[in-house]
Amino acid sequence: MKILCLDIGSGTQDVLYYFPDREIENCPKFILPSPAVMVAQKIATLTEQKKNIYLYGQNMGGGFKIALRDHLNKGLQVAVHPVAALALADNLQKVEGLGVKITESCPSGFSPVYLTDFDPGFWQSFLALSGLDYPDFVLACVQDHGFHPQTSNRKGRFELWEEFLQKSQGRLEELIFSEPPQQLTRLKSLKDMIGAGMVADTGAAALLGALFVPEVEEMTFRQGICVVNIGNSHTIVFLVYKQKVWGIYEHHTRLLDGQKLMRQLELFRQGKLTNDQVFADNGHGCLVLDLPAEARGFESVFVLGPKRRMVENFDVQFLSPGGDMMLAGCFGLLKGMEYQRK
Repeated sequence: MKILCLDIGSGTQDVLYYFPDREIENCPKFILPSPAVMVAQKIATLTEQKKNIYLYGQNMGGGFKIALRDHLNKGLQVAVHPVAALALADNLQKVEGLGVKITESCPSGFSPVYLTDFDPGFWQSFLALSGLDYPDFVLACVQDHGFHPQTSNRKGRFELWEEFLQKSQGRLEELIFSEPPQQLTRLKSLKDMIGAGMVADTGAAALLGALFVPEVEEMTFRQGICVVNIGNSHTIVFLVYKQKVWGIYEHHTRLLDGQKLMRQLELFRQGKLTNDQVFADNGHGCLVLDLPAEARGFESVFVLGPKRRMVENFDVQFLSPGGDMMLAGCFGLLKGMEYQRK
């Protein structure tokens, strides 16, 4: 079986083409521009050409919004299909408030721009040029805020983590989906496009990537650990002990520095940081279950993510799952599939 693993972020999509019968070191790897970056480049080109645009296709990451605003600020028009409009906002009135017209058909004279996190045609062409067959199975992750048309995306996203902790009791196998819940609209669109495969949130994939490291996974059976993923946009932290997540904290990376993050993590690991404190600080939130004493305060801190140097002067351990930190999410997807199949 050939497996294409994709960690689709706002700036890059990190790719592992996995052969189960090969060493990881001999599996092809790629770091490519993200779909949102490619859409932004397409919009910028059409802006230069002074062409009106029509967005259609799927819900996807909205990392092209700056290019879209620039297009509108130049006095050019934008129309969007109702399905594709979810890439801009959950509330269609907010989409119209941007100056975007919602219509099921492309207006005359508008240039179409296709939206999707996963384009089978792109991958067929790219892999063929690389001498690789189209995969039998796809594992992919994106960041999904869920569908919350009447409330804050910050609050809505963290409610999904609260549901995972409280209803699923933090079980690791619940972090990856063959069929994502309906409220995870971006993951649902992604799953529809990949066909045969599984999907996960990028935060979950990062955690699972840390557990891909055998020594880290083994440690969780003896004591609790704290896994920190400092991404370009979001910082997300998990408390893990005996195959279970005991706490989750999520904030915006741009609002943090090393000292502030470590100070909040100290409180978080003790169960003393509240959801209201994080939300009032313009983060997403924080929740811990009743922390077991035998977890020893989740004192071992493992760090991943492109902004990890923020905490390089603190007592933390940097991880490179599979020998490549940028592919942590891809290795995490493989680990999640392993948990699902146990």
